[in-house]
Amino acid sequence: MTPRAARSTKAALLSLAILIFGSAPVVMGQPAAVKETTEDTADYTIGPKDLIEIRVLEIPELNVERRVKENGTIDLPMIGEFSVNGLSPMQANERLATILTAEYVNRANVSIVVKEFSNKPLSILGAVARPGSLNIAGRYTLLQAISAAGGLTEQAGKKIFVIRTAENGESDVLEIQTDDLFRISSAKWNIPIYPSDVVNIPARTTVKVFCLGEVRAPGALEFDSDDRISLLSVIAQAGGLTDRASKRITITRRGAQGKDVETIVDYKDLIGGRLRDPQLQADDVVIVKQSFF
Repeated sequence: MTPRAARSTKAALLSLAILIFGSAPVVMGQPAAVKETTEDTADYTIGPKDLIEIRVLEIPELNVERRVKENGTIDLPMIGEFSVNGLSPMQANERLATILTAEYVNRANVSIVVKEFSNKPLSILGAVARPGSLNIAGRYTLLQAISAAGGLTEQAGKKIFVIRTAENGESDVLEIQTDDLFRISSAKWNIPIYPSDVVNIPARTTVKVFCLGEVRAPGALEFDSDDRISLLSVIAQAGGLTDRASKRITITRRGAQGKDVETIVDYKDLIGGRLRDPQLQADDVVIVKQSFF
C-alpha cells in the first residue's frame, strides 16, 4: 500500500468512527473553552516565537503546541511545514482546515489559539518590581499584568497609563487612577490588556516651585509630582500674601529655547473666580512684588 493510500484509508476510518460513535462531550468542549481567547485577539497577527495551540477534533494527532520558528512556520504531524506568519488565529484556522479537508477528512473542526504572544509582548514600565517585556498568555487584565511584573513599588504614583497602538499606527492613551484600580477594585478600571500594549506607572518624585517676594514664607516649596500644582496652592503653602503685596503676580517659566517667559496674573480676578487658577510646573518662579499704593 502506498503512503497516499494509507493516509486515505486512515482518514476514512476516522470519518467512519465519528459518524458511528459521535463526538465525546469532553472533546467538543475543548474548542469552545478557548474560543473566547481567540475572539479577544482576533486582530493579532502571529509571528516568530509565538506559542500556539492547535486542536483538530477529527484528527487527534494534530492536537499539539508549537513555537513559531523565525521563518514563521511550524512543523505539524501529517502536514509538515505549515506557515502561520502574518496570519490571525482565524486565518490560520481556515488555512489549516482547507488543507485537511482537501487531503484527509470531509470536514475539519480546527481551533488555533495563541498561548504566548512573544511576537508582540506587553511592556510594563515605571514603578513595578520587574519592569520590562512580558509575554502574556491568554486573557490578561491590568491587575494580572501588574502582578506578573512583581506588583507596584512604594514609589508608584497616583496614575497608570495604558498606551495602545492600532494597526494603522495611531495610539490611544488610557489614564487610570491607581486608587481606583487597587482600592475600589472595580471591574471598570481593571481593563483587558492586549499584545503590544505599554503600561506605564510613573514613580512619584518631588518637584520644587519657588515663591518669592511679598509672601509670609518665601522660598523653595516642595510638591508631589502627582499633585496638581496651582498658583493658589503655592501661595497658600507660602503662608499667603502680606499686607504690602501687589495684586499683580508674575509667573516666570523657562521656555523651550532657554529663555524665561513671564505671565502676569491679577490676584483679584483669581480670587473672584473671573480667572482660572493657573497650573504651575516644576521650577516655576512666582514673584509677588510690593505694592506702592
